[in-house]
Amino acid sequence: MTDSNSESFADLFAKTEVPGKTARRWNIGDEVEGVVAHVGDDTVFVDLDAKQQAWFDRTEVPDAELGQTLKGRVVMLDEGSDALKLARSFGKDAGRQELQIAFDDQVPVEGKVTGVNKGGAEVEVAGMRGFCPFSQLDKRYIEDPSEFIGRTLSFLVQELKDRDVVLSRRKLLEQEDRENRLAIMGKLQVGSTMQGRVTQIRDFGAFVDLGGIEGLLPVRELSHDRVQRAQDVVSVGDVVTTKITKLEPDGEKLRITLSLKALATDPWDGVQTTAPIGKVLAGQVTRLTDFGAFVRLGHGIEGLLHVSEIGTRVSHASEVLEVGQQLLVIARAIDAGRRRISLTLAEDGANVGDVGANIKPILGALVKATVEKHENFGVFVQVEGTRGRGGRGLIPMAELGLARGVDLRRELPIDTTITAKVVDATDGRMRLSIRAAKEDAERAVYDNFKQEQASKGSMGTFGDLLRKKLEKK
Repeated sequence: MTDSNSESFADLFAKTEVPGKTARRWNIGDEVEGVVAHVGDDTVFVDLDAKQQAWFDRTEVPDAELGQTLKGRVVMLDEGSDALKLARSFGKDAGRQELQIAFDDQVPVEGKVTGVNKGGAEVEVAGMRGFCPFSQLDKRYIEDPSEFIGRTLSFLVQELKDRDVVLSRRKLLEQEDRENRLAIMGKLQVGSTMQGRVTQIRDFGAFVDLGGIEGLLPVRELSHDRVQRAQDVVSVGDVVTTKITKLEPDGEKLRITLSLKALATDPWDGVQTTAPIGKVLAGQVTRLTDFGAFVRLGHGIEGLLHVSEIGTRVSHASEVLEVGQQLLVIARAIDAGRRRISLTLAEDGANVGDVGANIKPILGALVKATVEKHENFGVFVQVEGTRGRGGRGLIPMAELGLARGVDLRRELPIDTTITAKVVDATDGRMRLSIRAAKEDAERAVYDNFKQEQASKGSMGTFGDLLRKKLEKK
C-alpha cells in the first residue's frame, strides 16, 4: 500500500531511482526484468538493472510483493522522465507498430472477441480486425464458441500481412502452462495440498489443472461415499482443493494422482454412532449382488445385508430388493478395521432408534420356529420373531425326535410351526432340538408332579402321572 495518499506519481517514481548508474535505452516491446521496490494502490514499481525504473498497473500484477522479481514488456516510454511502463502484454490501446513488435517478438496482445463465424472467432486487436481459428481459441475442443463473444483475451500474433491478422490464444496458454509447470514442479510432493480447476470429466475420474500441470482425481477418490460417476460430485470449471496421493514418472511426464476423500473426515471414525449395534437403522439399497445387498447407512458407510438374511429361498438379492429401496435394518456386527458391517432386517412395525427385537436367541431358550428348508441331515427353521440369518438355525436329524426312515417332508412340511430348544448358539450358527424341548417339557411335568405329591405326602409314580394326563386328554 502507499505510505501517503498525497504523494504524486512523480514523487513516488523519483524515490525509486538508483543513483550513480548510466541509464540504458529501451524500446517498445523490449522484455524487462526488475525487482519490486514499491507496491501502491494502483501501481507497482520495479528497479531495473540500470538507473531507470519502471512500473506496472496493479491490475497486471495483483499479487506482487516487495523484493519479488517480475518480467514484463515495455509498452510505453516517457522520454522526458525516462519512465518505462511495463505490462504482461500489449493492451487494447496498442497500434500497428506495437502489433508488428508483438508479431516479431511473440509478445502477447489483448483483443476483444466481437463475433464468430464458420471457421473461428473475429477479434478486434490494435484497431484492426483479427481472426482466431476455433482450434487456436483454447487448449481443448470448444462446444459453444459463442460463449467467448464480448470477452477481452490475450493472444499471440501468428500472421501479420497488411490488414490480415491471424491470432492464437492456444499457443499462449500452452506457453504459460510450460512456465507454470516449471514453477509448480518444485512444489509437488506426496501429501501436499493443492488447489486446481476441473478441466474435463471422464468415466474413470476428473482431470484437474493445478496451474500448468494436470492431475487425475479418480472416481474412488472423490468421496467416502460410493460414487458411480464423477459428474455427480464435480463439474467442469469447479475449483477444488485436493491432496496429492501419488507422483509417478510416466516417460517424460509426471503422473499425479489427487484425492478429495483424503481431505475429508473419515466417517468410519464415528461408525459406532452412525450404526450402533442392535439399534434399528434407516438405510437405502445401493447395490445388489448374488450374495446380498449393500445398504447405505450414512455418509461413506455401507453395510451388507447377506442374501441369507433376506430368505432361504432367495438366490439373488434382486429377487426381493431393488436399488434405491428404503429399508429398516439392524447392525449385527461391525468390523471397523475391515470397514464391514453385517446387517439383518428389522422386525415388522419397528421404528428407527428402537432396540432391535430381531436378535439371535440365547443358549437354552425355548422357541417357536417355522420350517423353511429340508436337507438330508436335518431341517432349517426360522425362529419366530426374527428375520434373516441371525434367527435361522438347524435341527439335525437326531434332534427331530422322529423315527428313523420317516419321510421328513411329510412329517414336517415347509411352514410347519414347531417348538424347539436352542442347544448351540455359537457365533455364526445356531442349533436347535425338538427332542430336547420335549424332554424339558416332560421334566417340567414331572417336577410339578413331585411338588404336588410332596404337598399331599404321597409321591406315586411317574407312570401314574402320565396316565392321568392321558385320561384328561
